[in-house]
Amino acid sequence: MDSGKQITGTLVVAVFTAVLGSLQFGYSLGVINAPQKVIETHYARSLGVWSERSGELPVNGSEAEESRDPGKHPDVTMYWSLSVAIFSIGGMLSSFLVGFVGDLRGRVKGMLMINVLAVAAGLLMGLCRMWKPHIMVILGRFLMGFYCGLVSGLVPMYVGEIAPKAYRGALGALHQLAIVIGILISQVIGLDFILGNDDMWPLLLGLSGAPAVLQSLLLPLCPESPRYLYIQLGKEQEARTSLLRLKGAYDATADLEEMRNEKDKADREPKVSIFSLICSSVYRRQLTVALMMHFSQQFSGINAIFYYSTAIFERAGVSHPVYATIGVGVINTIFTLLSVVLVDKAGRRTLTLVGLGGMCCCAIAMTVGLKLQTDYSWMSYVSMTSIFLFVSFFEIGPGPIPWFIVAELFSQGPRPAAIALAGCCNWTCNFLIAMTFPYIQAWLDSYVFILFAALLLCFTIFTHLRVPETKGKSFEEIAAGFHKG
Repeated sequence: MDSGKQITGTLVVAVFTAVLGSLQFGYSLGVINAPQKVIETHYARSLGVWSERSGELPVNGSEAEESRDPGKHPDVTMYWSLSVAIFSIGGMLSSFLVGFVGDLRGRVKGMLMINVLAVAAGLLMGLCRMWKPHIMVILGRFLMGFYCGLVSGLVPMYVGEIAPKAYRGALGALHQLAIVIGILISQVIGLDFILGNDDMWPLLLGLSGAPAVLQSLLLPLCPESPRYLYIQLGKEQEARTSLLRLKGAYDATADLEEMRNEKDKADREPKVSIFSLICSSVYRRQLTVALMMHFSQQFSGINAIFYYSTAIFERAGVSHPVYATIGVGVINTIFTLLSVVLVDKAGRRTLTLVGLGGMCCCAIAMTVGLKLQTDYSWMSYVSMTSIFLFVSFFEIGPGPIPWFIVAELFSQGPRPAAIALAGCCNWTCNFLIAMTFPYIQAWLDSYVFILFAALLLCFTIFTHLRVPETKGKSFEEIAAGFHKG
């Protein structure tokens, strides 16, 4: 039997269990959006700057504005912004530890260990009314961000190492699929008549720790990565057992031979730290490609749409913008599924090029739509259609591919350091966009997406010139391609 073409029950369980972490990441990304007004009111009450009565008392000028909308109070605005942004700060800090955690006790035990963080974060947010909600939520969001920074490296690393070559792209793209499903779930149950209301919002935030509980029960059933067992620990027999569990009964000689070659090479290379990876001329080309893929994912403008889609739809004249935002979530999920199906047939490079080029055109159309909708009412449909298409193109290539291509571009020695660096780059860009987008939007107004269109054009050209196709190649062949240039 061809080992590259088999999908066994154990492999399905292992990949499903791993991507529960990604689902939790997506849920945590999206959950803070819908109940913003409700949470701001609780923050204002807790800070003593607003009460039910102050909403009724006649006050003058700007004070009247603050008393009617507690979110306008500077203290509330500060704590609210911190609740959103601290998630990315947690992710930035922990993404450096991915290699350390993954190598410490293995990929599976690493994922199991960090679930403590997710459960603690869920409890802090779920029980935030017992003390000061603003402090408890910010602590919970920080811990959850710290957890998600580790997950965004460990999940693609583990899945990339256990996936058969023929399905490596499709299984790698499941990390992104789980993230967008998590975002969609958080948007739906965050509606005010479900959990996004005055009574239930702590439960809505607290549920972000729930997948970690299920994952902790399933992880002991998952085999450790055979590549980790053989190449890191030198345990050939355990690696063989793990391969047979993942791929069923087959002749594992070829796979073990590939790992043996990689281990010999890794033993000859010094252990690659993050610092030595940055300084090394040997890996410079791979590293440039890996980091640019992550830059293109974050600076494409997609997060601006995720974070502020409701506001963008309001400007486009949609009467129920929150449902349009959920529509974006549904399209997100459908097109990520399409990417899972296509990525091992069409290839990574092709899908990334199609995605970036399509997003560039949509960003221009969105700008035209937003600019002219006061003159022509039908232009609001142009800007809305552009948003939906923009998201579709993103999920076909630039969304899922950067997460798993980094694991493909590097051999076992530098892989953990490369994944840590790429993850940190991703989280830092995410944080920068979240913090600066409102200011850039105020400065450029309707022209804000022209800035993203220009960046997308640059990323498309870079991908065309520099990014190799990794479909169906072994890790050895990919690395050799870079050294040949």
